[in-house]
Amino acid sequence: MFKKILFTLCFFLTYSISTHAATINVTSYDKNNNQISIEVPKNAERLAVIDLASLDIIDSLGLGDKIVAIPKQTKIDYLSSYFNNKDIVNTGTLKEVDYEALMQAKPDIIFIGGRLASSIDTLSKIAPVVYIRNDYQKPYLQRVRDNVSTIVRIYSLETKANKLIDSFEQRIKAIASKAQNKSAILTIVTANSVKTLGNSSRTNVITTSMGFNNVASNIDTSHGNESSFELILRLNPQYIFVLDRDSAIATKGAKLARDILNNELIHNTQAYKNNNIVYLNSAVWYLAEGGIKATDLMLKDVEQALNK
Repeated sequence: MFKKILFTLCFFLTYSISTHAATINVTSYDKNNNQISIEVPKNAERLAVIDLASLDIIDSLGLGDKIVAIPKQTKIDYLSSYFNNKDIVNTGTLKEVDYEALMQAKPDIIFIGGRLASSIDTLSKIAPVVYIRNDYQKPYLQRVRDNVSTIVRIYSLETKANKLIDSFEQRIKAIASKAQNKSAILTIVTANSVKTLGNSSRTNVITTSMGFNNVASNIDTSHGNESSFELILRLNPQYIFVLDRDSAIATKGAKLARDILNNELIHNTQAYKNNNIVYLNSAVWYLAEGGIKATDLMLKDVEQALNK
């Protein structure tokens, strides 16, 4: 079996190189998150997309007909046409790749996110790997621009992409003007526990770009720190933003975040009393953050919270 896989790897690597005369260099990252430049086929026709933010961007740019493989085990509603398309190969999950299926799809480029960074060396034996990364040290829209620019460069679609992102910038400014001086806690709920998120974590666009004051801003892990309802009550923010991780990844038998937060301590917060506990579109925020349609939906979550 190993010899068969090795032979197939070599075959498809040779196939990818030999069938594309025109190439272009784009920005990517290595497995250690160091920025690098890689060569990929220009106007590539066959894309394996093992990252939902990348799938979102490719779809939003009108390039969906080039997708030949995605991980179908982790779904997101607004991209359902790809998950339901029988002609698109199923590569497994966002974390575990079915390499045999991926090779059979004969991709010209493989797009991945951070969940597969450690597999770049293996994936690169099949086709060039473009790693679309969420760097939480950068302002949110800069992250989007960076990642979109990598993809549009391959297809010379810069003008179309810039118009989409410029519209987001105006909306973020409008949100920030309304959110000024409003306190907030960012939380992620999983496995019956609540974690608070800092300004270098998931959902940080709410408190780094949208104007809310994060009362737990000293936390620096992407998945948050273990917290307690007592701490949330003591900090007593005006808004509580909730990311329900188990709902995002469809964990079987998981308790909903709404039920976990339905207790006396949370009921005593000013956020609860003023109906300002905001349950985010978790699949979008957790799985597709950085995508174009995802950004639109993320902004709508916060706009609706401020416009009640």
